[in-house]
Amino acid sequence: MNDNEATTMASDATTTRAYGTFAADEPLKNLEIERRGVGPKDVRIEVHFCGICHSDIHFARSEWREVPYPVVPGHEIAGVVTAVGAEVTGFKAGDRVGVGCMVNSCRECDNCKRGEEQYCTNGATLTYGSVDRDGTITYGGYSQHVVVDEDFVVNIPDGLDLDVAAPLLCAGITTYSPLRHWDAGPGKKVGVIGLGGLGHMAVQLAKAMGAEVTVLSQSLRKKEDGLKLGADAYFATSDPATFKELAGTFDLIVNTVSAKMNIGRLLSLLTTDGALVNVGAPPEPLDVPAFALIGQRRSFAGSSIGGIRETQEMLDFCAEHGIAAQIEKIDADQINEAWERVLNSDVRYRFVIDNSSL
Repeated sequence: MNDNEATTMASDATTTRAYGTFAADEPLKNLEIERRGVGPKDVRIEVHFCGICHSDIHFARSEWREVPYPVVPGHEIAGVVTAVGAEVTGFKAGDRVGVGCMVNSCRECDNCKRGEEQYCTNGATLTYGSVDRDGTITYGGYSQHVVVDEDFVVNIPDGLDLDVAAPLLCAGITTYSPLRHWDAGPGKKVGVIGLGGLGHMAVQLAKAMGAEVTVLSQSLRKKEDGLKLGADAYFATSDPATFKELAGTFDLIVNTVSAKMNIGRLLSLLTTDGALVNVGAPPEPLDVPAFALIGQRRSFAGSSIGGIRETQEMLDFCAEHGIAAQIEKIDADQINEAWERVLNSDVRYRFVIDNSSL
């Protein structure tokens, strides 16, 4: 971007209402932020709904790293296009669209060229808390509108309502990507650890892919829900008998829990060549016993969201199979309460902000 273009974009900048925080130990509150003007390749989106992700809380409270304040979280964005730049070809005003965890990447590294922008070796530009292309800090979807490069916007199929589609932009793709990468499907046994925002999506997706699905949760409190969502079985990890009965069972286990866990015990549930994949991101290090890996050539891996192409694929898959997030809609003035409820696992299964309440 040249200096003249930067000036033009800055002069067209607009302000918008948002919900954010100025410090790690402060609650979120109403504030006003500035959005850049619509550049040639930009799409301006009126945000109708934004999901609340546990990552929003980790980030805003500086639990992963020091962050630039103010923080306006939100990377599960669903809305409608209100304006497009002169060079935009994929979207028009009135389109139903979404924005996930990224709003840019270098476009030049091998990962970007493969369509895996989430692994950009030069660092993807995150939807909030990153330095954007114009040098400003990005702000997320707890706001009235966003301006995003068209290459990082996806279409929301007509078969998905915007409110239930919003969580798919993070919770959906975060679980879809490892299930696809590790070939979940007919003949495969998949374990899902945790039945929360991520876990309830993983169950639906793995089942639709044709896998045999088992939920592994701390207790049996949500067993009825898990079976309704498509799980074939449901076990409590607090019961030592679970680990005896299921030893050596799973081809793939997706761990959706953002808390420290006994990785050795979980690895014991894998078959030979099985993989335990972490998508939950606890702030504490996880201990991995080497012999639990060596004995049966097991793998312990991680996975982070998906690229833009795969995100669109996931949305189309969900529309085709009737998969949607289970949500509780809230107004903006309930966000702080919702965050505390997320920390207490008191949501079934994703809070979604009605952004008209801003």
